[in-house]
Formats: sequence, structure tokens, C-alpha cells
Amino acid sequence: MNKRKTNRSAAKRFGVTGTGKLTRHRSHHRHILTKKPRKRVRKLATAALVSKADTPRIKRMLNI
Repeated sequence: MNKRKTNRSAAKRFGVTGTGKLTRHRSHHRHILTKKPRKRVRKLATAALVSKADTPRIKRMLNI
């Protein structure tokens, strides 16, 4: 039986917390930031948790 390979694109996009939850980056924080309010830009810089519905699929990709 071959070893399972981690999906490298998923490994670069998601992280795992100490309790096993998955974190992700928020979208819309790459460019055109001047027209967005400072408060919104600050919130976009923080990590978010992956939704419960998507967690099993991402865990499969990360071999967790």
C-alpha cells in the first residue's frame, strides 16, 4: 500500500490549531485596499476558522 500524499496546495492554504480546528486566510486582502475601510482591512488580516461543512474534505487533503 502506497503512502498517501498531502495535497500541497491545501497545505499552503490551511493550518491546524492546537485543538485540531482548521484555520484559513480571508479573501479580498490582496489589492485595492485603499477604498476599503481600515477596520475591514484589519479584520481581513486575521485568520478565520474553516466551516464545519468543509472541514472533513480539507482534513482528507491534509491527511489528518
